[in-house]
Amino acid sequence: MNVLVINAGSSSLKYQLMNVETQETLAIGICEKVGSEDSFHKYGLDGAEQLDETPLKDHDDAMALVIEALVSGPTKALDSLAEIDAVGHRVVQGGQYYPISTLIDDEAISKISELSVLAPLHNPPALMGINACKNHMPHVPMVAVFDTSFFQTLEPSAYMYPLPYELFEKHGIRKYGMHGTSHRYVSERGADFLGIPGEKARIITLHLGNGCSASAVKEGKAIDTSMGLTPLDGLMMGTRCGAIDPAIVPFMMECENLNTDEVNNLMNKKSGLLGISGVSNDLRSVQEAAEAGNERALLAIDMYAKAVKKYVGIYLAALGGADGIVFTAGIGENSAMMRAKILEGLEGLGIVIDAEKNAVRGKERFISTDDSPIKVMVIPTNEEYMIARDTFEIVSAL
Repeated sequence: MNVLVINAGSSSLKYQLMNVETQETLAIGICEKVGSEDSFHKYGLDGAEQLDETPLKDHDDAMALVIEALVSGPTKALDSLAEIDAVGHRVVQGGQYYPISTLIDDEAISKISELSVLAPLHNPPALMGINACKNHMPHVPMVAVFDTSFFQTLEPSAYMYPLPYELFEKHGIRKYGMHGTSHRYVSERGADFLGIPGEKARIITLHLGNGCSASAVKEGKAIDTSMGLTPLDGLMMGTRCGAIDPAIVPFMMECENLNTDEVNNLMNKKSGLLGISGVSNDLRSVQEAAEAGNERALLAIDMYAKAVKKYVGIYLAALGGADGIVFTAGIGENSAMMRAKILEGLEGLGIVIDAEKNAVRGKERFISTDDSPIKVMVIPTNEEYMIARDTFEIVSAL
C-alpha cells in the first residue's frame, strides 16, 4: 500500500510517499512559505533534489504542486494518482476524543476544528492540509494520527493539574503531551533493540530538538510526559522556556507592561537556548559560542542539560528503574556533547556512557558501556513511518 504522509504547518506542507509493506520511501518534499510570493517547493531523493520557486497562495495550490511532482517530471514516483492508496495526516491535538488514530470523516474534521482552541498554531493548518487533499483526491481514504494519542494512557494523577476541578470539566485543562508519535516509535524500537518484549520494558524516551519532551513508557504505554496542556511545559527548548514558576507570568506582565499575546510570545519564541545564550536557538551555534568562551552560551548549555537530567531522575522514580534510555530528534540523535552532559554523574543510578560509542550522529547505536545496568541508545525517530503504519492498518480494515 502506498501512503502519502502529510504534515501541514501554517505556511508549509511537508510530505512523504511511502510503501508501507516494504518501508520504502518513494518521494519526499516540502512546500515552504505558502501564502507568500517567496514560496518554493523542495523535493527529491538521493541527491536528486529539485527546487521550484513558485507563488503558492494557499495549501490547495501547494497540494496541486505536490501531486504534479509525484506523477510527472524528474522526480516522478507514480504513474498516476490512482496509485496513492491512502493519506495519513499528522494532527497535533486529538484531545480526549482520540486515544488512537482515526479515519477522517466529517465528525473527525469537526472535532479537530473544535480542538483548535487547544492547539491554535497546529490544528488549523492540519485542517488546511486535510481539505487540500479532499479537493484533489476526494475518493482516497484519509487517516488522522494525533501527537496526543500516545499519552491518553496517563492516569488522572499524572494528567490532572492541581487547579479547581471545574476548569478540567469546563475547558479540558489537563496535560495532553506532544511528540507522541515520536515517543511511541522510539519506545517500540528501543524495546526491540534491547531484546525485551514491549509489554515488559521500562523505557525513558528523550525527544530533544528545537522542541523537547521526555516520556516514561512502561509496558508499552506512556505513564508520564513532560509537555502539558501546550508544548510550552517541561524541558527548556530552543525558544521555549519550559517549566517555570507560574507566578513569573503575571509578574512579567506587570513589570514589562505585557499583554497576554506578548507574554505568550516571549515564553514561546524568545526564551530557551535563544533567550539565555543571546546567540541562537540552534545548539550548534550555541556550542560554538561556548567553546569560544561565551559565558551565557555556557550557561544555556548547562541549563538545558540540567533540565533533561532532572526528568531522567523523575522518570526513573516513576518507572521504578529503567531498562533503557533513548535519545532521539535533532539534538538527541546528533549531539554527543549534550548526551554526555545530560547523563554525566548518573553512574550511581546505573547509567554509564561509553565515550567512544557516544561519538555517533543519526544512527541507531547503544552508547552505554556493555556492563551499564541501564542501557542507553540513540534511535533516529521516524514519525512518518508511524503515521503511514497507522494509516495502513486503519484503511486495510475498511
